[in-house]
Amino acid sequence: MVTLEMVKKSPVVRQYMETGNDFIGNMGAIEHNMHHAELTSFLCYDILNTLGYPVREAELGSMAGYLHDIGNLVNRYGHGMSGAIIAMQVLAELDMEPVEIAVIMGAIGNHEENAQGQPVNNVAAALILADKSDVHRSRVRKRDAANFTQRDRVNYAVTSSNIVIDSIERTICLRMQIDTSVCSVMEYFEIFLTKMLMCRRAAEHLGCQFQLMMNNNKLL
Repeated sequence: MVTLEMVKKSPVVRQYMETGNDFIGNMGAIEHNMHHAELTSFLCYDILNTLGYPVREAELGSMAGYLHDIGNLVNRYGHGMSGAIIAMQVLAELDMEPVEIAVIMGAIGNHEENAQGQPVNNVAAALILADKSDVHRSRVRKRDAANFTQRDRVNYAVTSSNIVIDSIERTICLRMQIDTSVCSVMEYFEIFLTKMLMCRRAAEHLGCQFQLMMNNNKLL
């Protein structure tokens, strides 16, 4: 049975992920480094495990979370599609069962908002929530605020973010603190509305209600 540790030990996986992050860094995109991969992997597992899904499904979530941005090696745009194909090759070489590869491919191929990603399975839903919850100023590479894009500014405004799952009330809450001198609440919604709608659909797929708390105020 293929495990997350087996995936992590693959030198091909690490090289592709690190090189892909370097490539998109050359175009000024925010960090999609190993820390983001590790955090997304942990959150995918935690979401599914906390909500009572089978342990193996949570493990598949951890692998999908770890591999989800590997397609940046090919191109930032459409990286979900290319990432799903790369993941298929990596996991097939590790002799993973085709049915499990299919679950991970579907999740990775559907985590992008620009590609109209949808929660096609439980792992995909967890991946959407985990990936979109990692918003923080530490991911912004640029150091000169004058060169920030809108997306840079929104990410830089966030000083803390975490996702809280209540398995009893069936709620998934994204809690954030933002510096409103950098970005207003309205601007956050303007830029990240599609992400929040994806999170709501993902939570609903898992039988939960999505909530958003910003600066201790409930907005959704």
